[in-house]
Amino acid sequence: MINIRRRRTVRGALATVAATVALAATAGTSFASGDPVGADRARTSAEAERAAQRATNPGLRAAAEAVETPTFPMTAVHKRTSELYLYFADRKGGFEPQYDVGVTYEFAADAIDVDNDKDGYSDGTWNLRKDGRLYYTWSDDFDVYSEQVGKGWNIYTTVLSPGSLGGAPEADLIGLDKSGVLWGYLGYPDGTVTARTRIGGGWGQYNQLAGQADLTGDGKADIVAQDKSGVLWLYKGTGNYKAPFAARTKIGGGWNVYDRLLSVGDLDADGRTDLVARKLNGDLFRYSGTGSASAVFKSPVQIGRGFQAYNLL
Repeated sequence: MINIRRRRTVRGALATVAATVALAATAGTSFASGDPVGADRARTSAEAERAAQRATNPGLRAAAEAVETPTFPMTAVHKRTSELYLYFADRKGGFEPQYDVGVTYEFAADAIDVDNDKDGYSDGTWNLRKDGRLYYTWSDDFDVYSEQVGKGWNIYTTVLSPGSLGGAPEADLIGLDKSGVLWGYLGYPDGTVTARTRIGGGWGQYNQLAGQADLTGDGKADIVAQDKSGVLWLYKGTGNYKAPFAARTKIGGGWNVYDRLLSVGDLDADGRTDLVARKLNGDLFRYSGTGSASAVFKSPVQIGRGFQAYNLL
């Protein structure tokens, strides 16, 4: 099995910076539509560069203890040009200015980060193509790797990773198919996944699913689901991968003012999972997590505008 653990040393971090500089010199047109794997690697390299900056900056170093709620960048693909941008969290509740990866990403259906080594940041990414192929991309010092780990994933309207469904160290995947059935896949350290397990039917009533780690303070991965009338529902994690979610509970109505819900983990550095919501006019809001199932989110705070120009993955 491939060892995907990134070495967390200053020497390794500086090596990653050097690799990123070398990779950036070949970015641009060579990583356009004809080279999806190269574009995925450029995205991973950009994340590795940020990891290197944290490792060499005492104020940005990852925590020494295991981090249960990671923080991932928000992936934005320009609707007109297909240019790929990353929005890294500023750890104050919002995002830093956009990071131009220097590639186009028109082939991508989703980019799903995972934090299997529990340092709080991405150490691997499932990259889902519009043609249904699934790749896993990761970095280790000088090297960036990408392997195809599946195909046929375009049967799903939504694919995401809420974290670990059954308590294993590695993150897992869920997929909502076009008939409204939700399926689960357990993940391995090398990015491969098990055969799927049926979670349940009736999920076609939802037009959006989101989640990243624990929303309710019990240590289990939860998700939220927005139905077509605009009601948001909480599905608490059970810790049992065969039946990973408990019966739903209502969070509240009026969520159909948003055309995109997603979670990139902890935006405001309080150790809790947050939700990002975009209005049709491009205004972006943060719903900070409370860690309580009775009142899952705090009141929304606007953190950006103009995001209608992007497909947010």
